[in-house]
Amino acid sequence: MFFSQGGKEISCWHEIPLYAGDGCVHYICEIPKETSAKMEVATDEPCTPIKQDVKKGKLRFYPYNINWNYGLLPQTWEDPGVTDPKLNAAGDNDPVDVVEIGAAAHKRGGVYKVKPVGVLAMIDDGELDWKVIAVSADDPKAALCNDVEDVEKHFPGEIQKVLEWFRDYKIPDGKPANKFGYDNKCMNKEFTMHVIQETHEAYVKLKSGARANTEELSLV
Repeated sequence: MFFSQGGKEISCWHEIPLYAGDGCVHYICEIPKETSAKMEVATDEPCTPIKQDVKKGKLRFYPYNINWNYGLLPQTWEDPGVTDPKLNAAGDNDPVDVVEIGAAAHKRGGVYKVKPVGVLAMIDDGELDWKVIAVSADDPKAALCNDVEDVEKHFPGEIQKVLEWFRDYKIPDGKPANKFGYDNKCMNKEFTMHVIQETHEAYVKLKSGARANTEELSLV
């Protein structure tokens, strides 16, 4: 799936702004809730289209449906050359992931304004892979959710379900469970916005050339 503007193909990773005002950010839906095809932005291909991941010549699917809308924050990047001192893990070389927990199913390729309310520090095969928990700005419960505690009140048990889903989804393929930093705790809104800002700054360095593109990512 390619994005276009004015008849010209563009990169959703590079051309869609991160910040959406009112403490919200934009996210791009790669995997709508209750689907299993492992779709993701191809950061190493020109215009970074959304496409299904392939492993050993086969299209990849999760072993079961994902129960939330899943996607990425544009103009963010988890730098594999930077090790987080508290977590002792470097970035996974991808944009930051978003788990949107609202009621409505989103469309693949849709761009949505969301309220970030927390973040899980997933460690996947030794790499840091942040999972931002967010609520769509137009969800009926959005106005009630401004931080992690509100999510527990209005979406009881949901964060734990997200953690367990991402912890365990590789087990059916014979791989070990993923781990989480900060004692499996979902960090608060302030911490989350700091992670978003930090990964945005890493992206800006990559895009501007201040950080060498040693990973050979597509910057167009």
